[in-house]
Amino acid sequence: MAFASVSGYGNLPNGAFSPVIYSKQVQLAFRKSAVVNAITNNDYFGEIANQGDTVRIMKEPEVTVNEYARGKTIATQDLADSDYQLVVDKSNYFAFKLDDIEEAHSHIDFMALATNRSAYRLADQMDKEVLGYLSGYKLTPASAGSPLESEVADTVNTTVSGTVANGSAGTDELLAANKLKKSSFSNITTSGAGDHSIPVAPRLTGATSISTSTATPLQIIARMGRLLDQNNVDTRGRWIVLDPIFMEMLKDEDSRVLNADFGGSGLLNGLVLNNLHGFRVYTSNNLPAVGTGAGTAGTANQNTNYGVIVAGHDSAVATAEQINKVETYRDPDSFADIVRGMHLYGRKILRPEALVSAKYNVA
Repeated sequence: MAFASVSGYGNLPNGAFSPVIYSKQVQLAFRKSAVVNAITNNDYFGEIANQGDTVRIMKEPEVTVNEYARGKTIATQDLADSDYQLVVDKSNYFAFKLDDIEEAHSHIDFMALATNRSAYRLADQMDKEVLGYLSGYKLTPASAGSPLESEVADTVNTTVSGTVANGSAGTDELLAANKLKKSSFSNITTSGAGDHSIPVAPRLTGATSISTSTATPLQIIARMGRLLDQNNVDTRGRWIVLDPIFMEMLKDEDSRVLNADFGGSGLLNGLVLNNLHGFRVYTSNNLPAVGTGAGTAGTANQNTNYGVIVAGHDSAVATAEQINKVETYRDPDSFADIVRGMHLYGRKILRPEALVSAKYNVA
């Protein structure tokens, strides 16, 4: 009963004259933008069917060029037929049921609502896992068999998926030279471990010199572009994924370019800008975060709480996914329908030279 009554008032005492009306309009939960399908090579979607399938991707052979002079005997080269293996070894599922009585008396279609939410959760989980993988990190479950929502932290990945695409790559399948850290910026002269995260602060209006204790967001993005240039990565098809904290500092930069480019028509699958230093700019809440993340302001040496951003090329990572089964069946133990679905996918770093990551913290 919503209306108060004075003490001793006895007319319609139970409040039944004021029924509770349940709206047929459902408040949907906010949904994160998924970016993985927009930044990875999806050419292999049609080539998988079941978990455990392996897609073998042929690698372009290397050819040696030799100097020639008149009369020189030509020696032919044997071509190597090497390949990569994209293993479809990741699977997630959902399952829920709705009793016949609940379905008959419900004023909204809970089955459709739950199925829609399930599809989003499967896509979101893949987005989070693949972004972590191509950045060099993995998700840590709270305990064996626990729901994925209970993951407690991101940790450095040490497991090779299939075969390493580049012999110089580490166990996370990435190149050490393409991982930006504090020591990557010579202007930062504060003492301490150089392998710690980069202390970042925007260059504000009125600054007359480069900081000796922090790097700016645009400095980091420019360095990422330079590393890709030095690795001969095609300038077309480059992307960068930033978290909201880095995006905020980037928008604070004293830059006419940013003042002109930001503030457009809003997010579209995470895309916020079509060209910044040659990158398509995406924002995502699914990037790796160690400890309490980049938003935890740290000292000059911070390797406990930091965030990770990543840049690359569309051809750097291959993904292949398929919803293998979505089915509805009768519950044998009650009068209810059960809906369940399983999502299979695989991912593989094909060109680690075309991926650059940076770990950072708010200075």
